Amino acid sequence: MNFPEVARIRPSLRLLPLLPLLTLLAAPAPAQQSRGEQAGTFEGESQVTAVEVPVNVVDRSGQPVRGLTAADFEVYDGGDRQKITSFEVIDLKSLDAAAGGAAAARLETLPSAARRHFLMLFDLSFSTPTSILKARLAARDFLLNALHPTDLVAVATYSFENGPRLVVTFTPDRAQLARAIDTLGYRRNTDARTSDPLRFLVVPPSSESQAASQGISLDDGGINREGTEQALFEYLQTISFGAERSERSYEISRISAYSRALGEMARALNAVKGRKHVVFFSEGFDSRLLIGRETTDLDAADDNLLAQRGQTYFVDNDNRYGNTGLQGDVNRMLDEFRRADCVLQAVDIGGLRAGADARARPSGQEALFYMANETGGELFKDANNLRQPLERVIERTSVTYLLTFERSDLKLDGAYHRLKVKPGPGVPAGARVTHRAGYYAPRPFKELDPLEKSLLASDGIASAAPRRDIELSVLAAPFRSNEKVSYVPVIIEAAGSGLLAGQDSKHKKLPVEIYGYVTNAQGEMRDFFSQRFELDLSDRGRREMKEGGIKYYGSFDLEPGEYQVRVLVRNADTGRTGVQTVPVSVPAYNLAQPVLLPPFFMEDRQKWVLIREQTGSEVQGSVVYPFTVSGEPYVPAARPVLQGEKPARLCLVAYNLGKGDLAVDGRIVAPDGQSFPAGRLSKVERTATGIKGLDKLTATFDAKGLQAGRYVLRVEVTDPATGDKKINSLPFDVVH
Repeated sequence: MNFPEVARIRPSLRLLPLLPLLTLLAAPAPAQQSRGEQAGTFEGESQVTAVEVPVNVVDRSGQPVRGLTAADFEVYDGGDRQKITSFEVIDLKSLDAAAGGAAAARLETLPSAARRHFLMLFDLSFSTPTSILKARLAARDFLLNALHPTDLVAVATYSFENGPRLVVTFTPDRAQLARAIDTLGYRRNTDARTSDPLRFLVVPPSSESQAASQGISLDDGGINREGTEQALFEYLQTISFGAERSERSYEISRISAYSRALGEMARALNAVKGRKHVVFFSEGFDSRLLIGRETTDLDAADDNLLAQRGQTYFVDNDNRYGNTGLQGDVNRMLDEFRRADCVLQAVDIGGLRAGADARARPSGQEALFYMANETGGELFKDANNLRQPLERVIERTSVTYLLTFERSDLKLDGAYHRLKVKPGPGVPAGARVTHRAGYYAPRPFKELDPLEKSLLASDGIASAAPRRDIELSVLAAPFRSNEKVSYVPVIIEAAGSGLLAGQDSKHKKLPVEIYGYVTNAQGEMRDFFSQRFELDLSDRGRREMKEGGIKYYGSFDLEPGEYQVRVLVRNADTGRTGVQTVPVSVPAYNLAQPVLLPPFFMEDRQKWVLIREQTGSEVQGSVVYPFTVSGEPYVPAARPVLQGEKPARLCLVAYNLGKGDLAVDGRIVAPDGQSFPAGRLSKVERTATGIKGLDKLTATFDAKGLQAGRYVLRVEVTDPATGDKKINSLPFDVVH
């Protein structure tokens, strides 16, 4: 039992220089096996692949068609009609109109494939600094005022020097997204050790003092124009000057490299379920290089005259008709966007130039139109106001029909399969049916590139849908730290059998990745921890892992409120993944009101490999290990497993219960929902803590006589002097 010795190593959270999007080193989890094309592991296993096909249907006026059923669609994979095994309708307006907790829960549990995804991509190399800075305002307004709460949004940038960079991944957290748009990933004084590997947080909330020193206002997500605004402008100017240094002869090669980089990004976006709308903020590149000159200009007339004279060798066909090699590169890029179910919504920001940036530049509007049109998107010329034109996109996609079919005969080769959805008799005449063009067959996890793995993991965290390739149990409890925040340790238990499944027996190391995030009631990411480590898989290590697994100790610092803890654990070799979420309520300890934490079962036999949170070599701050009784540490069970004949020891932690004797009562809730008194709760003893207002009580719990199964222990502590009662509970299993 080693992690009680050091409760926490918690450096102050700081930002890091954002890594290129195509070379992210994080290796998170694949998407949920029960919902989507990617399975948890593909090696040595047969599998049924569920293919989800989001479909939008609009009438001739552009309004969504409602009231359709599964009988109104036919799905073809290649030329073969598929049986629709699942059909779901997501009508955002109906969800908004519904009232009550059930409607709110429905919003939270929407499948990822049915959610709209928006990637705001800022082109820093083919755009002037002034236009980029001004475009942020329209992007921010659209983000905060036009999108639905269920929409997931990401922010990325592109430059020649760094390629595509992910600033913030797909998330419902509007505050982090607004900060990402404001800064476009530009940060100074960053620290790679404390960065968020999945890119949910661009400014960690606990870094407010540092953010203030950099000129960032966290109240409105804006920029202090006396500080960071000028630095950001200079940063964009450097990128712009670097782009213009190339000679004209290199322009085509630059655009080809640009096309290849964006094509790779598009291929990786296939890992994100659902339709992706890529809102592309750019001035575009010289359209003549792609589509040639207008036939009415003087140069074209001269070319025609030369051709009539037979002097065609003087005609620059690339300049007149566009460069065929470049056209091929761009079309391959656009094909990758279509295959990944991405629609480019191009925003021409050229009209936002001013001052020195207003110098003449070749028009890129035609190139932007071509890129958008070829993927089913539109070109928006008024970059000052995105809300009104993009409302058409939002309205057309407000009703989604999610069709699912299953394939058990797919080769695990990553081959592309084309899809066709044909409308049935219930679809009105003239209606337009849009759907994903196809899907990629699964590939072995080891063959996915880092960005795909990262996006799959962020999708698992954002959707928070349980996944049980690896069986997880999570315990989170808020301990009083100071008047403003609570220290919330998180105990994660990951079953060794799931971690080892599919692992090559020749491998002597087990690579494990753990990600923990916490969101508040508004869906904002408030804190995180992450760690990657390798475990010994010698004969003894493998045997011990099969018998138990990993117990990990992480922590958050949280203000009073209601939160959701999201945990993802993955085998980095096979991709097998577990996802689990638990609620945690952090009390306002400064009000000195009675609080009872969940009962902590003290494990006697340690079957786990214990790993503690560690984010760096420097210890910036620490807290006292909270799981102690009379000065002796213990390790609590996230999911207690009790032998029917052996009593278990409990520790009850409470605050502000008053002096004198405390009455402790318990009830057991059986799997069928019936409850009965927990008369087996005995030997209750109040221990001295030496800390005002903090109580720790020990007790014995006897599970004898209980049938095997899962139960819930509900504990009630009463202060006889005041009558104050506090109740908390924890699930446990009984085995024989």
